Amino acid sequence: GHTLDTQMATSAAVKPSAWLASAPRAAASSHRRAAAASPTLSAAGRRARSCGGHAAARVTCVTRAVTNDEMVGAATASDTAEDAGPTQVPRAEGVEDGEWSALDAELVRRSMQDATDVYEKSLPANGVRGVASAAKAPRGPSDADADASASDAASSSSSIFSAAPAPATFPLLGLTLDELKQFAADNGLPAFRGKQLRDHLYGPKPARTVDDLISLPKDIRAALTAAGVSVGRSILHHKVEAADGTTKLLLRLSDDRVVEAVGIPATEGGKQRLTACVSSQVGCPMRCTFCATGKGGFARNLAPHEIVDQVISLEEHFGTRVTNVVFMGMGEPLLNIPNVLRAHEALNSEVGIGARHITISTVGVPKTLERLAGARLQSTLAVSLHAPNQALRETIIPSAKSYPLNELLNDCEQYFVATGRRVTFEYTLLAGVNDSPDQARELGRLLYTKRLASHVNLIPYNPVDDAPDFSRPSRAAVHEFRNILEELNVPASIRQTRGAEAAAACGQLRNSFQKNPIMMAGAELAAAGAGAAAAAGVA
Repeated sequence: GHTLDTQMATSAAVKPSAWLASAPRAAASSHRRAAAASPTLSAAGRRARSCGGHAAARVTCVTRAVTNDEMVGAATASDTAEDAGPTQVPRAEGVEDGEWSALDAELVRRSMQDATDVYEKSLPANGVRGVASAAKAPRGPSDADADASASDAASSSSSIFSAAPAPATFPLLGLTLDELKQFAADNGLPAFRGKQLRDHLYGPKPARTVDDLISLPKDIRAALTAAGVSVGRSILHHKVEAADGTTKLLLRLSDDRVVEAVGIPATEGGKQRLTACVSSQVGCPMRCTFCATGKGGFARNLAPHEIVDQVISLEEHFGTRVTNVVFMGMGEPLLNIPNVLRAHEALNSEVGIGARHITISTVGVPKTLERLAGARLQSTLAVSLHAPNQALRETIIPSAKSYPLNELLNDCEQYFVATGRRVTFEYTLLAGVNDSPDQARELGRLLYTKRLASHVNLIPYNPVDDAPDFSRPSRAAVHEFRNILEELNVPASIRQTRGAEAAAACGQLRNSFQKNPIMMAGAELAAAGAGAAAAAGVA
């Protein structure tokens, strides 16, 4: 990882603010969760895989470029999205470029409420209540494991084997071993069935359907399916590979909305590293001016299983384990903090990604750093600044109006005091906007004064068709900016551009499918219909 500047150590003397006054410092377990966001979960069941790629990821991605003729008008009402197709994410009616408004603030509030709703549905207890009485009783044992069948047959009347099918589904992916054991117990199955589920979900050949859970008797699988239980995998709809090996997967969710996940292979210090850049939302309501995703609207938050699936899908594509995860894809992770934390737990304890190899990025959402600090993660927090002062930041990041730069940096300072974990900063360099030598000096003095001179990742702007007013600075300007920061004792690095050919470089993670419904050709549609009929046993 990055070396912590010696000046950062003086932050320990800073008196915590009220929201962190009672928070333990640095020594808490990496698996504890803030009570308001997620229950405390055990780290038991970590997949036995070696951990490589010790350096923090230095290449990430945020949005994807689309052509101007694909752009949906800003005045399009979000209520029409369903009529137009579930893959469209137009802006809500009344949302326009420019100053942050009361409507923007209300949409952010709604997105956070949606995150809470999604989180509640993902909890094992709530999910089990939704399916516990949803399946018909199996007719009898169907595998050769007599002892296991006897245990399974002891299921109670409140288990999944006792009633009529439920229309809703409850995904198993994203649950930890302890939760899967509890799921089994709540449905009258022995605890070892929970471990079998874990092995199928996170093993070398991850299951895609309930029928792939072959360690379970056939009748149990049938009952799970009838109860509305699913594995929770997304469908690979499209993929694009760049010459440098960077690969972008377009994943189609259960409601036909789409998100992108990017895999970035690299070699560092003689070790192979695979970084997964994952999305946390479908769309984004934050409206960052240089970000293609921000030019569209917001549809919904991703559930834990939809986040975890992105990493597993990338592992399947590359045929190797992911070593680093960065929450820098579509969406603002801290608007979806409860589900990001649940996904973080599963990625750490079950998929086997070391906590210090996970980075959570944010442009800044009021009051969320307190919640994140309460989770006691050992992961890295990356804050997107993009400007050295409040006035300029509001023009680049309109939501900064509701979260002034000074308040954001004060909260970053308190985050370090509470957790002992450094905060890194992201700074996208926009030619003629925020890349001058004077602005570099202003940024350096600001971070040094705030005792936040930990590390700045400089990201040369990657052109996005939706933001034609911005351009990439010259190589000389980028290096001069970095040199000035380092002269002011602020460590800085220049992020390597990866995946530009696949529109998967930093600043380009967006897909035209968000704006245009997924259309199937006649032959493809017929084939899909035939496949569905065969799966239903009517073909």
